[in-house]
Amino acid sequence: MNIKLICIMSIISAVLFVSNITGGEPPKKDTLTLSSPAFEHNGNIPVKYTCDGVNVNPPIFIKQVPAGTKSLALIVDDPDAPSGTWVHWVLWNMDPAIKEIKEDSFPKGAKQGMNDFRQQTYKGPCPPSGTHRYFFKLYALDTTLTLHANATKAELEKSMKGHIIEKAHLVGFYKRR
Repeated sequence: MNIKLICIMSIISAVLFVSNITGGEPPKKDTLTLSSPAFEHNGNIPVKYTCDGVNVNPPIFIKQVPAGTKSLALIVDDPDAPSGTWVHWVLWNMDPAIKEIKEDSFPKGAKQGMNDFRQQTYKGPCPPSGTHRYFFKLYALDTTLTLHANATKAELEKSMKGHIIEKAHLVGFYKRR
């Protein structure tokens, strides 16, 4: 191979690698969108929404829910945790008409499952070391789900299989002081 081709391939590999670590690009404007006024996609999560602050969920905006959606589900997790992906929040059966999850609340009628703190609530970022990524993953579903109150992320994902119309994500970063 010539040196020019090797350089181009190296640059492409580096771009793909960085895109993979940061969670890629935010969704396009005409598709399901998840955002927060508290932090930008691939931005830093404010201390208020972490174990070093008040530890409440940030406000979340939902836009462009696809036609035919019967319910929404949300999973917040940290793939950088030392013991494997750590689950911070599990929600399902949210009304597809919802436009916002307000700070320190969860939508009326929605169900909260069990997080890895063994609680049915939002628990914010609290990495033991370094900077971690926190994925807020929203799913538009063609059904409502029948799950028990203590359902886990794994049980939610299994129940959603074959029912996902569209999904969106928002990534935030946090490093403890």
